[in-house]
Amino acid sequence: MTLRDNQSSTKLLRATIIAAIITSPRHRLAILIVARFPARLSRYMGKRLGRYGLQLHPTKTRFVDFRFKRPEGRHPATAGTTFNFLGFTHVWGQSRKGKNVVRQTTAKDRNARALASLMEWCRVNLHRPFREQHAHLSRVFRGHCAYYGISGNGRRIRWYHHQLTRIWKKWLARRGGHSNLSWSRFRAMLARYPLPSAKIVHQYAVP
Repeated sequence: MTLRDNQSSTKLLRATIIAAIITSPRHRLAILIVARFPARLSRYMGKRLGRYGLQLHPTKTRFVDFRFKRPEGRHPATAGTTFNFLGFTHVWGQSRKGKNVVRQTTAKDRNARALASLMEWCRVNLHRPFREQHAHLSRVFRGHCAYYGISGNGRRIRWYHHQLTRIWKKWLARRGGHSNLSWSRFRAMLARYPLPSAKIVHQYAVP
Protein backbone atom coordinates (compact mmCIF):
# COMPACT_ATOMS: atom_id res chain seq x y z
CA MET A 1 0.00 0.00 0.00
CA THR A 2 1.43 3.39 -0.97
CA LEU A 3 1.59 6.51 1.19
CA ARG A 4 -1.19 8.00 -0.91
CA ASP A 5 -3.33 4.92 -0.28
CA ASN A 6 -2.66 5.28 3.45
CA GLN A 7 -3.73 8.92 3.42
CA SER A 8 -6.89 8.11 1.46
CA SER A 9 -7.87 5.26 3.76
CA THR A 10 -7.23 7.41 6.84
CA LYS A 11 -9.65 10.04 5.55
CA LEU A 12 -12.29 7.36 5.09
CA LEU A 13 -12.00 6.03 8.65
CA ARG A 14 -13.87 8.71 10.54
CA ALA A 15 -17.90 8.08 12.53
CA THR A 16 -20.72 5.53 11.03
CA ILE A 17 -20.21 1.82 11.63
CA ILE A 18 -19.57 -0.82 9.03
CA ALA A 19 -19.60 -4.33 10.45
CA ALA A 20 -18.00 -6.55 7.86
CA ILE A 21 -17.45 -10.25 7.38
CA ILE A 22 -14.43 -10.85 5.14
CA THR A 23 -14.47 -14.23 3.43
CA SER A 24 -12.08 -16.35 1.43
CA PRO A 25 -12.48 -19.97 0.25
CA ARG A 26 -10.97 -21.22 3.54
CA HIS A 27 -11.30 -18.47 6.14
CA ARG A 28 -13.79 -16.00 7.60
CA LEU A 29 -12.92 -12.88 9.58
CA ALA A 30 -15.26 -10.47 11.38
CA ILE A 31 -14.14 -6.86 11.67
CA LEU A 32 -15.70 -3.63 12.89
CA ILE A 33 -14.81 -0.27 11.38
CA VAL A 34 -15.86 3.23 12.38
CA ALA A 35 -16.19 5.35 9.26
CA ARG A 36 -17.55 8.72 8.26
CA PHE A 37 -18.24 7.72 4.65
CA PRO A 38 -19.21 4.03 4.82
CA ALA A 39 -20.31 3.66 1.18
CA ARG A 40 -16.96 4.97 -0.08
CA LEU A 41 -15.13 2.80 2.42
CA SER A 42 -17.06 -0.29 1.31
CA ARG A 43 -16.09 0.28 -2.32
CA TYR A 44 -12.50 0.94 -1.35
CA MET A 45 -12.26 -2.20 0.79
CA GLY A 46 -13.88 -4.32 -1.90
CA LYS A 47 -11.19 -3.32 -4.38
CA ARG A 48 -8.33 -3.74 -1.92
CA LEU A 49 -9.51 -7.12 -0.63
CA GLY A 50 -10.08 -8.37 -4.16
CA ARG A 51 -6.36 -8.11 -4.81
CA TYR A 52 -5.81 -10.84 -2.20
CA GLY A 53 -8.67 -13.12 -3.17
CA LEU A 54 -10.90 -11.86 -0.36
CA GLN A 55 -14.35 -10.28 -0.42
CA LEU A 56 -16.91 -8.66 1.85
CA HIS A 57 -19.71 -11.05 2.74
CA PRO A 58 -22.70 -9.87 0.67
CA THR A 59 -25.38 -10.48 3.34
CA LYS A 60 -23.51 -10.11 6.64
CA THR A 61 -21.88 -6.77 5.92
CA ARG A 62 -24.08 -3.83 6.86
CA PHE A 63 -24.00 -0.13 7.71
CA VAL A 64 -25.22 1.08 11.10
CA ASP A 65 -25.88 4.71 12.06
CA PHE A 66 -24.23 4.61 15.48
CA ARG A 67 -24.02 8.34 16.11
CA PHE A 68 -25.12 9.33 19.59
CA LYS A 69 -27.27 12.16 18.26
CA ARG A 70 -29.20 11.93 15.01
CA PRO A 71 -31.06 15.26 14.68
CA GLU A 72 -32.29 14.39 11.20
CA GLY A 73 -33.10 10.76 11.99
CA ARG A 74 -31.30 7.63 10.94
CA HIS A 75 -29.22 7.83 7.79
CA PRO A 76 -31.21 6.23 4.92
CA ALA A 77 -28.23 4.12 3.78
CA THR A 78 -27.92 2.38 7.15
CA ALA A 79 -29.67 -0.65 8.66
CA GLY A 80 -30.36 0.30 12.25
CA THR A 81 -28.79 2.22 15.12
CA THR A 82 -27.45 -0.69 17.21
CA PHE A 83 -25.39 -3.67 16.20
CA ASN A 84 -24.23 -7.09 17.39
CA PHE A 85 -20.55 -7.97 17.27
CA LEU A 86 -18.73 -10.98 18.75
CA GLY A 87 -21.73 -11.94 20.86
CA PHE A 88 -22.44 -8.46 22.28
CA THR A 89 -25.13 -5.93 21.43
CA HIS A 90 -23.68 -2.40 21.32
CA VAL A 91 -26.01 0.41 22.36
CA TRP A 92 -25.72 3.93 23.71
CA GLY A 93 -26.47 4.33 27.41
CA GLN A 94 -25.58 6.38 30.45
CA SER A 95 -23.10 5.71 33.20
CA ARG A 96 -23.96 6.16 36.87
CA LYS A 97 -22.49 9.64 36.63
CA GLY A 98 -24.82 10.51 33.77
CA LYS A 99 -22.16 10.37 31.04
CA ASN A 100 -23.01 9.00 27.60
CA VAL A 101 -21.25 5.67 27.08
CA VAL A 102 -21.39 2.69 24.73
CA ARG A 103 -22.93 -0.27 26.53
CA GLN A 104 -22.14 -3.88 25.63
CA THR A 105 -24.71 -6.48 26.65
CA THR A 106 -25.03 -10.15 25.77
CA ALA A 107 -26.78 -10.46 22.41
CA LYS A 108 -30.22 -12.05 22.69
CA ASP A 109 -29.47 -14.74 20.12
CA ARG A 110 -26.34 -15.77 22.03
CA ASN A 111 -28.31 -16.00 25.27
CA ALA A 112 -30.98 -18.10 23.57
CA ARG A 113 -28.36 -20.40 22.04
CA ALA A 114 -26.55 -20.84 25.35
CA LEU A 115 -29.76 -21.65 27.23
CA ALA A 116 -30.85 -24.11 24.54
CA SER A 117 -27.50 -25.85 24.91
CA LEU A 118 -27.98 -26.00 28.68
CA MET A 119 -31.46 -27.42 28.27
CA GLU A 120 -30.19 -30.15 25.97
CA TRP A 121 -27.28 -31.06 28.26
CA CYS A 122 -29.53 -31.33 31.31
CA ARG A 123 -31.96 -33.51 29.36
CA VAL A 124 -29.31 -35.89 28.03
CA ASN A 125 -27.47 -36.10 31.37
CA LEU A 126 -30.60 -36.32 33.48
CA HIS A 127 -29.48 -39.39 35.43
CA ARG A 128 -25.87 -38.46 36.05
CA PRO A 129 -24.95 -38.02 39.74
CA PHE A 130 -25.90 -34.66 41.22
CA ARG A 131 -22.29 -33.78 42.02
CA GLU A 132 -21.18 -34.42 38.44
CA GLN A 133 -23.97 -32.22 37.10
CA HIS A 134 -23.07 -29.51 39.59
CA ALA A 135 -19.41 -29.60 38.59
CA HIS A 136 -20.23 -29.35 34.87
CA LEU A 137 -22.77 -26.53 35.22
CA SER A 138 -20.38 -24.63 37.47
CA ARG A 139 -17.71 -24.80 34.76
CA VAL A 140 -20.23 -23.68 32.15
CA PHE A 141 -21.25 -20.64 34.18
CA ARG A 142 -17.66 -19.67 34.99
CA GLY A 143 -16.89 -19.83 31.29
CA HIS A 144 -19.93 -17.68 30.51
CA CYS A 145 -18.77 -15.05 33.01
CA ALA A 146 -15.21 -15.23 31.68
CA TYR A 147 -16.45 -14.06 28.28
CA TYR A 148 -19.59 -12.01 28.94
CA GLY A 149 -18.74 -10.70 32.40
CA ILE A 150 -17.84 -7.14 31.45
CA SER A 151 -18.76 -3.81 33.02
CA GLY A 152 -22.37 -2.88 32.27
CA ASN A 153 -23.49 -6.45 31.54
CA GLY A 154 -24.29 -7.49 35.11
CA ARG A 155 -28.05 -7.69 34.54
CA ARG A 156 -27.71 -10.13 31.64
CA ILE A 157 -25.21 -12.24 33.60
CA ARG A 158 -27.58 -12.48 36.57
CA TRP A 159 -30.49 -13.33 34.27
CA TYR A 160 -28.47 -16.16 32.71
CA HIS A 161 -27.62 -17.48 36.20
CA HIS A 162 -31.32 -17.42 37.12
CA GLN A 163 -32.30 -19.28 33.94
CA LEU A 164 -29.56 -21.87 34.45
CA THR A 165 -30.91 -22.56 37.94
CA ARG A 166 -34.50 -22.92 36.67
CA ILE A 167 -33.49 -25.25 33.83
CA TRP A 168 -31.44 -27.46 36.16
CA LYS A 169 -34.26 -27.68 38.70
CA LYS A 170 -36.76 -28.53 35.97
CA TRP A 171 -34.77 -31.55 34.77
CA LEU A 172 -33.79 -32.73 38.24
CA ALA A 173 -37.50 -32.85 39.06
CA ARG A 174 -37.96 -35.41 36.26
CA ARG A 175 -35.61 -37.92 37.84
CA GLY A 176 -37.36 -40.89 39.40
CA GLY A 177 -36.45 -40.07 43.00
CA HIS A 178 -37.05 -36.31 42.64
CA SER A 179 -40.42 -36.23 40.93
CA ASN A 180 -41.74 -33.91 43.64
CA LEU A 181 -38.63 -31.71 43.90
CA SER A 182 -39.83 -28.46 45.48
CA TRP A 183 -38.02 -25.16 45.35
CA SER A 184 -37.34 -25.29 49.09
CA ARG A 185 -35.67 -28.69 48.75
CA PHE A 186 -33.73 -27.56 45.67
CA ARG A 187 -32.49 -24.46 47.49
CA ALA A 188 -31.31 -26.68 50.33
CA MET A 189 -29.34 -28.72 47.77
CA LEU A 190 -27.84 -25.52 46.35
CA ALA A 191 -26.91 -24.34 49.85
CA ARG A 192 -24.75 -27.44 50.16
CA TYR A 193 -23.46 -27.32 46.58
CA PRO A 194 -23.77 -23.69 45.50
CA LEU A 195 -23.34 -22.60 41.92
CA PRO A 196 -20.81 -19.82 41.26
CA SER A 197 -22.29 -16.37 41.70
CA ALA A 198 -22.70 -13.91 38.82
CA LYS A 199 -19.43 -12.05 38.52
CA ILE A 200 -18.04 -9.21 36.43
CA VAL A 201 -14.62 -10.48 35.38
CA HIS A 202 -13.54 -7.70 33.03
CA GLN A 203 -13.95 -4.29 34.64
CA TYR A 204 -13.14 -1.05 32.91
CA ALA A 205 -13.47 2.54 34.06
CA VAL A 206 -16.75 4.18 33.08
CA PRO A 207 -16.61 8.00 32.94
